[in-house]
Amino acid sequence: MKHRMLRVNEVVKRELSGILAREISFEGALITISHVDVKSDLKSAHVFVSVLGAEKPESVMTKLEKHRPAFQAELAKRVVMKFTPHLVFRLDESIARGSRIVEILQQIDSDEEKRE
Repeated sequence: MKHRMLRVNEVVKRELSGILAREISFEGALITISHVDVKSDLKSAHVFVSVLGAEKPESVMTKLEKHRPAFQAELAKRVVMKFTPHLVFRLDESIARGSRIVEILQQIDSDEEKRE
């Protein structure tokens, strides 16, 4: 059962990524679906989205929520499942945090080089 849910998560992630790329655009921002967690009853799915770039994450999440019914309808056409899950978008800040850590480490390196 667990293995099947991992496959369902990956299929939904792949299809939603394609739908987002085709259906919606964000000015100066890179939007990535990092993970999808479809519940075992298939009635809901948490979609974790990372946002890098100029657009504020809050406005991206608002835009995604606004288009949620269209995304669900498109997903239903592309993935045959007993239920099309209700999509719940969540902001995944792990990539942004990782990027910020890299920036800090580079700054530390740069500061040390200046002192030498």
